[in-house]
Order: sequence, then structure tokens, then C-alpha cells
Amino acid sequence: MASLLSFAAAIIVALTFLSSSPSSFTSSVVVDSAKLPFDPRDALPLLPRQVAWPILNYLHSAVDILPSFVGAASSSPNHTLRWKGACFYENTAWLEFHNNSGSEFGGGTLHIKMGFNFVKVVASAVEFRTNFVGKAHSWTCMDLYVFATPYRVTWDYYFLSREHTLDFKEWEGKTEYEYVKHNGVSIFLMQAGTLGTLQALWDVFPLFTNTQWGEQSNLAFLKKHMGATFNERPKPWVTNISADDIHSGDFLAISKIRGRWGGFETLEKWVSGSYAGHSAVCLRDSEGNLWVGESGYANEEGEDIIAVVPWDEWWEFEQTKDDANPHIALLSLNPDTRAKFNETAAWEYARSMEGKPYGYHNMLFAWIDTVNGNYPPPLDAHAVASVMTVWNQIQPSYAANLWNEALNKRLGTEGLDLPSILVETEKQGLSFDKLLTIPEQDDWLYADGKSTSCIAFVLEMYKAAGLFDPIASSIQVTEFTIKDAYTLKFFDDDLSRQPKWCNDADDVKLPYCQILGNKRAELRLGLQNLLGSNFVGSEYMMLSICVIDEAQSILHFSSSGTKKGHIRKNCEELTKHLEGRRKQEPKRLQILQMSSATGVKEFNKITVEDDKDKMVKTCSSEDT
Repeated sequence: MASLLSFAAAIIVALTFLSSSPSSFTSSVVVDSAKLPFDPRDALPLLPRQVAWPILNYLHSAVDILPSFVGAASSSPNHTLRWKGACFYENTAWLEFHNNSGSEFGGGTLHIKMGFNFVKVVASAVEFRTNFVGKAHSWTCMDLYVFATPYRVTWDYYFLSREHTLDFKEWEGKTEYEYVKHNGVSIFLMQAGTLGTLQALWDVFPLFTNTQWGEQSNLAFLKKHMGATFNERPKPWVTNISADDIHSGDFLAISKIRGRWGGFETLEKWVSGSYAGHSAVCLRDSEGNLWVGESGYANEEGEDIIAVVPWDEWWEFEQTKDDANPHIALLSLNPDTRAKFNETAAWEYARSMEGKPYGYHNMLFAWIDTVNGNYPPPLDAHAVASVMTVWNQIQPSYAANLWNEALNKRLGTEGLDLPSILVETEKQGLSFDKLLTIPEQDDWLYADGKSTSCIAFVLEMYKAAGLFDPIASSIQVTEFTIKDAYTLKFFDDDLSRQPKWCNDADDVKLPYCQILGNKRAELRLGLQNLLGSNFVGSEYMMLSICVIDEAQSILHFSSSGTKKGHIRKNCEELTKHLEGRRKQEPKRLQILQMSSATGVKEFNKITVEDDKDKMVKTCSSEDT
């Protein structure tokens, strides 16, 4: 029996890879899955779990749970939506309005044509039926779709040929009617098909479980989608730290890999490109005692707040009570940056924020700076809107906390729920993808005060302590991701200045001190270590300017989210400041601008002697 199963598995694997990429084979014999009576992948569930599951894991992943936007079906006679599905390769759709209900705004019918067979779909807010449609590329495959407006979401799957209807009996008032009239009904394809989507659900579930299975799932996800290695560290995995070597302003980069926070951080790392999911900062008081400031500290009531706690208490908790298996790296400020750190001002800021809630409102927006350059596939702004719409129906109170108020800020409105936000976005002539790129402002006040995430708390403290002077007013720290923070040229990468206990048992010498964790931290520093981050959008720009001297020393650094029209003012202020330092600094300066809209760093480097006009012109350019 075992040999028969092995043989069957081998046949299915072979057919699977042949049908997946026939062009990769040079043999004169080509297997075309469209001509088979079944797709080999569709037969995988028929095999025993120990045979089928490794193959499914190779072919599918947790991100397959995300829908892919194929377009919006509208009522325009000049616009018929066409797309290729996972199962059915020839698909068209259009929308027809009706008033069968006799209501003020009526309803509508969504028509879908697959292959040569006509299918009529009239969609309902909550309804599920099985459909049979034609011209599939195999007899056993099926396509899974999600249909959405800001006011409703429904889903359906299709195989074989039969007409089917789901009725939009009545629009949810004038706002939905107007929205659908101008924008149509959004259609999303689950590209992995029904089987792949179910497998993806199975892959997502363990990410949030506090089990060894969950930890391995998180590691596997990050290895597959981010190229992380997670090499084993030599013991001891807990460093015997001498706290005397830790100073005010030193940065704690934290990565959790199991449980609720582990799963959340895994997804955060994936979308932001960061190899850490949480952060904190060290502070010494006037008596020399060491403390840790953290946004996201869990108090006795289970609330996530901003807190300043003694180092010994914090360090003991991370070693013995944090069940998310935290991996922690200590990044020390370099000597020049440490000399600028105003400890008194840092404490004043920390005490002013103590006890306030963690900043959930804007955490989604820090990693979205361009219309389409920041999304890992298959994510895009349409998928984000779809997830928001679904979540808004499941947990409206959480949705309001996570994004509704922040989106209202970007629109200049108050109190709008998500459907109304989408309608208002259209009224203001914005697309939703552009709305997401509008930079957060540090001075925005939410219902519970300033929205301060873990990294915003650390960088706002740096800002208060003078590390961003003289251009701190140009920097919006709420636009920074954790990666943007740990790649700033604030931290010491000189191995000769590391404490003796720093990575002392590891033959791999890192430019930071890993103090906890059995896997080696991967804070990948490089050119962006000099510059931080800069993102260029179509209407808004995240501008980073770094001025360096001939010795490659950082003189000034700016990273600001601002409208393009305001960039010239920032550059003029920088120029004015530099003019006052001409006698003290080398005349030969370099201004570097960096764009990471596609994840590939591109640099413009301009050498400036005494040409102030050239410097202003370069800084003001809308092209990097």
C-alpha cells in the first residue's frame, strides 16, 4: 500500500510541475494541463495527509488567503471588465441597474460571462450558493470570488456550466447607489483557487498560536517571503549583560515569533520589510538608574500603554515571562549622536507620555508611502480596502480604532465610518490608493490623544532629545517604520567599541549586540544606514536629505512626509543653516536623495561647492 501511495504521489507531483510551467521543458513532448480531464493539483486532497500536505505547502502559502483585485464591473456600455481566472481563463463582467423592489434607488444585477456560457449573478449582502459555469481549463477546478462594495461583501465559487443569480435587491440608500454608479462592484479573485485558499487559511491559523507549531510557522513564513535565515546562535542565548555599558538613547530592537504578537509581527515585518517587530529605548535617570521606555507595555488590566519601567524588571520579564519567544538586539548610539542626546528633554517627553494608550490609529500607514510601490504581492490598495470592508462588518469598533479616524484625518472630515469614507474619497477626487499615501502628521490629535506606536515613541524621544536638530520640524516620526529607525546613522557599528559581553560566544560578529534569542537577529544594515528612508508618491513625497562631508560624517539628516510644494521651503532652511557653517565645515559637501518606491534604492548624489542655488534647485526637484 505504501509503495502504491508513493507511486501515486510521484505521478501527481510530476504532472503538477509539468502543468505549472511547461515552457521550462525543452523536450519535444509537452504536457498541457488544459487538455487533461483533471488538473493534477485538484487530486491532491484525495491522497493521505502525509503525502499531500508537503506538496500543498510547496505550491501554496499563507498569503494566498489574500484576494487579488481583477477590476470593477460597471454599468458603462463602453466598459466591459475582462480578466483571466485561476480556473476559467476567459471572463467578462458588467453591471445592470434595476428597480424590481420599487424602492427609491433600486438594486442591480452583476453579469458574469465565463468562456462561452453566460452566467447571471445578482449579489446579496450575505448569501452563498454553488455555481456551475463553463470552459474551465480542467474538469475538476473551480474559481473562488469575492464581490464587494463599501456596504456589503459576498463570495461565491464556480465550476462547470449553469446560470446563477444573487440579487442586489436594494442599494443601501443613495450613498451606495451613487458609489456603485460611479465605481461599480469590485471583483476579487482568490488566485490559489478553493483548495489553495483553504490551505492558506490553514497556514495563517498557526501564526497566532502560542505553540511550537506556531513558532515554526512564523519562521517558515519569514524565510519564504523575506529571505530570512534564522541561523542558530551558540549558547548562551541569554547574554550576561553589564547594565553599566548601556546608555540613555540606546535602542532595543525586538522580534517576537510565536503567539498573538508573534503572528501580528510576522505580518508587520512582511509588509514593512523590517526584521524587527517591536522597539523600546533605554534611559538613565539623574541617579544613574537604568530604565526602559516602551509603547506597547501590557499593564495589569491587559491594556497596551506607554510605560517607563526599571531595566531589571523589564529584562526579567523578557527572559522569563514573555511567551512570544522574544529576540532582542541592543543598538548603542554612536559617540557623536550620544553627545547630542539631551537626557533631561528625553525624560520630560517620556514622563509626559507615560500611561497613555499605544498608538493603533496610524500603525497601518507608516509603511504605505506610494500608490503601488510598497505592497508585497499580492497585496495592493484594493485588497487593503477589501480587508477593511470585511473587518468593518465583523468588528466595527476595532475598525474605527485601527483606521477610520486616521482616514478621516487625511480627508479633513470627522466621524465618518468606512463606507462613508470611501464615498467621500470619491467626492474629493481622490483614489483610495492615494488616500493611503497621505503622510501622517505628528501633531494630529485622535480621540485618545496623539497616536504613538512603539517606534513613534522612540523617535519622538530622539526628536525631543535633539538628535534630529536642526531640522526636526521637517521630520514626521509617525511616518517611520521600525526598519526606517534602525537603519538611521545614529547607531554605533564600530566593533572595537562593543562591550566585552557583546556577542562574545558567537563567531559571527554583528554590528549590534544581540542579548536574547536562540536565532541570530538579522537587522540588515547597508546604504540606507546612511540615509534612512525616502518614498516618492505621485502627490506626496517622503523626502530624505542627508548632507555628508568628505569624511563621510553625517552633518544633517532629514526624512519628512510633506506635500511636494513644501519641499523647497525645507531645502531653503537647510541651505541657510549650512551657509552659517561654511567656515567651520569642509566646503565640499554632498547631498544625497534616495527613493525606495520599489524597494530598490536609487541615489542622486550632488557635490556642492558654494553654489547655493544649485543646492536649492536640486532639493526642490520633484524627481529623484
